[in-house]
Amino acid sequence: MRDWEEEKQKRVAFIKRILADSGAEGLVFGNSGGKDSALTGALCRLACERVLGVIMPCGSRQNYGQDMADALAVAERFAIPVMTVDLTATRDAMLKALEGAGELGAMAVNNIAPRLRMSALYALAHSRKSLVAGTGNRSEIYMGYFTKWGDGAYDFNPIGDLTAGEVFAFLRYLGAPDSVVGKPPSGGLYDGQTDEQELGVTYEAIDGFLLRGEAEQTDRAVIERYHRMTGHKREMPPVFGADQTV
Repeated sequence: MRDWEEEKQKRVAFIKRILADSGAEGLVFGNSGGKDSALTGALCRLACERVLGVIMPCGSRQNYGQDMADALAVAERFAIPVMTVDLTATRDAMLKALEGAGELGAMAVNNIAPRLRMSALYALAHSRKSLVAGTGNRSEIYMGYFTKWGDGAYDFNPIGDLTAGEVFAFLRYLGAPDSVVGKPPSGGLYDGQTDEQELGVTYEAIDGFLLRGEAEQTDRAVIERYHRMTGHKREMPPVFGADQTV
């Protein structure tokens, strides 16, 4: 069983070291009302007085309802200052501007919101002399279940080695709101969306594969396929070099 008190102390020390080395004065993160952002926010607040959680609704009714309520509950529980940046009109304007390019696929449209959110976070971070904290967990990263240059972009990530199940356990230890710990994981990209439904495999199965190398044959096939197809998301783009051979 993980010693969550020790984990907390190590991660808080990690964040403090990142801050000191960078010369930044604070931290900014996207407060989505989900489990990962809640844990990132809690750890950041323990490490730094100057933290801002940014709530960024963007097109989904869920963003304005349960997600916002949970984000505010997280902020209250861990004493995190928050601000709301409504990106729905910005998203609509971008879609309008792209009308002449032809019909966009659903994935292209869904990925606009995470990229707009990261643009907003970096703008706020720059104005506040702050760093952007990442909120992706190990299970999501392995599956490539994040948007390239969207939620996959950040200055540091204090929870990227934790599986989805470990994030839940850590949040329970820290006393996170029940509404956050108990709700199905979702990126909130569109109404009714859940991670597991979209992936076609449960986080329990993914975690079992990552932690013990165990998985049912059908689950293993899904996990390995996602990991193989999304390798480009976990690497920096290739750059041509002078020593390049034909």
